[in-house]
Amino acid sequence: MSFRTSTPPPATRSSHSARFAGRLSLFSWVDVVVAAAVLVLLYLTLRVGEGTTVSFSTSRSAHVDTSVGQLPYDAARSLLRMFVALALSTVFTFVYAYTAAKSRRMERILIPALDILQSVPVLAFLTVAVTGFVALFPGSMLGLECAAIFAIFTSQAWNMTFSFYHSLTSLPRELDELSRSFGVTRWMRFWKVELPSGMIGLVWNGMMSFGGGWFFLVASEAVTLGNTDYALPGVGSYAGAAIADGDLGKVGWAILTMAVMVIGVNFLFWRPLTAWAERFKNEQSEASEVQRSYVLDFLRRSHWPQLLGRALRPVGRALGRAGRVLGVDDRPLTVDRARQLTGDLVFTVVAGGLILWGLVDLGRYLYDRTGLGVFGEPLLLGLATLARVVVLVAVATLVWVPVGVRIGFSPRLTRIAQPVVQVLASFPANFLFPLAVWFFLRTGLSIDIGGMLLMALGAQWYILFNSIAGAMAIPTDLREAMDDLGVTGWQRWKRLIIPGIFPAYVTGGITASGGAWNASIVSEVVTFGGTTLTATGLGAYIAKATEAGNYPELLAGVAVMSLYVVSLNRFFWRRLYRLAESRYSL
Repeated sequence: MSFRTSTPPPATRSSHSARFAGRLSLFSWVDVVVAAAVLVLLYLTLRVGEGTTVSFSTSRSAHVDTSVGQLPYDAARSLLRMFVALALSTVFTFVYAYTAAKSRRMERILIPALDILQSVPVLAFLTVAVTGFVALFPGSMLGLECAAIFAIFTSQAWNMTFSFYHSLTSLPRELDELSRSFGVTRWMRFWKVELPSGMIGLVWNGMMSFGGGWFFLVASEAVTLGNTDYALPGVGSYAGAAIADGDLGKVGWAILTMAVMVIGVNFLFWRPLTAWAERFKNEQSEASEVQRSYVLDFLRRSHWPQLLGRALRPVGRALGRAGRVLGVDDRPLTVDRARQLTGDLVFTVVAGGLILWGLVDLGRYLYDRTGLGVFGEPLLLGLATLARVVVLVAVATLVWVPVGVRIGFSPRLTRIAQPVVQVLASFPANFLFPLAVWFFLRTGLSIDIGGMLLMALGAQWYILFNSIAGAMAIPTDLREAMDDLGVTGWQRWKRLIIPGIFPAYVTGGITASGGAWNASIVSEVVTFGGTTLTATGLGAYIAKATEAGNYPELLAGVAVMSLYVVSLNRFFWRRLYRLAESRYSL
């Protein structure tokens, strides 16, 4: 048997050559610059990532190099952790929020669990994560890296998940029914309808999550295993060592490095994303002034995004076909009510039994160690922290909602204010401890009151960012209609602004409340040099139990904090969520 190859005729060869030459002519110097930038980024990521797999011994204590020349490498390591945690948070958001929004049974478990997870302090997550990841990667620095990334993830994921969950639950039913009638697969509806509807809130909450990661950077990069302290290379551990040494000069270098990183990430990453998300605004007329980004404008001149989109189309079609083959595509809108009630009953009994078993086992553990009286002190201390949280959220609402609306309505002001609020939201409270201790001692201000100011650094920005996102999502045609009708002042707020931003504000309020409880861990105990100021509150109780390694008190404090947060969410914020879904969704 023989094979012969046929030579295409000259006309065919010339047409192929012309088509290839035409494709090459589409590429310009912009495409070359973008390709070179991507290659440089990949190279730097690989070089920085080499340090995550070096050998590690649990017998060596932490040593942090606080020379100024070490800061660029530390900054790169911190940035790598932050973006890895952000990617994990995004995947978690899509899976968790989608499951909770699409399954009524799972929603009963997942949403209360999310309330608990956002209330559990990062320090509590870190204590368990360090032991687990070090055991998973023995003898490698990768174990500590994974623990630090996990700690940053726990400070990023919750508010993104709340935001996307709310956008899914408030999506108009007409769009769902229309997509079903056209036979659109779940995969296509997710990318074409559901994700775009929540994109603006998701981007701004992602930005806020990134700021939350900076806030807990010191705690995540300086870890404790047994009685030994360990530190990973990073800006957080550098600042922590400088604060422990009382070296204000090196603290200043850490603050400057943090500010440069935040502004750079905002310019290169968040600013293009917020400008790109404008295309998903639900409106019939385009605004006369839109957000701009030099980086986004440059990328739009490149052909690489189009080529990447074409390359990913077969993946989307394959996933859509897989959904139909596996039978996970859309179910009918009408279901058997009796079967549904039976399934709900079985699910409730099983889930309730597992939760009850966990609570009984926790109670037995605490009873054997210290007795159930260990809950008494944290319950009383929780009232003091609860008062601080309520005052903080109320004041932040009065101050930052008008500011957020003003920024969200003005693309020009957004361009100026976005990097400023990013720096403020990303500023770790730990960096201000030297100034806070000096100020409290100089003025005689009690840490019981001053601690609330430090808590605000980690909580108030959720309200500001969600207010900006809510204002940006208000359709331009509605605002123009209000202008044409001459509706101004309080009537404009009552008829347009408050209803328009209310769903986003509820997301900001519930995450600000949880963030305030979490921030109390690092805000009710302030240390600089040899001076320590301690407030009366649940956060200080948990911080002391963590430092002393008193696991019964730590578990009791975390359990009480979770109880307060879940109760507050259940009886206050959850009712506002239902009001937003029923009355204030476009």
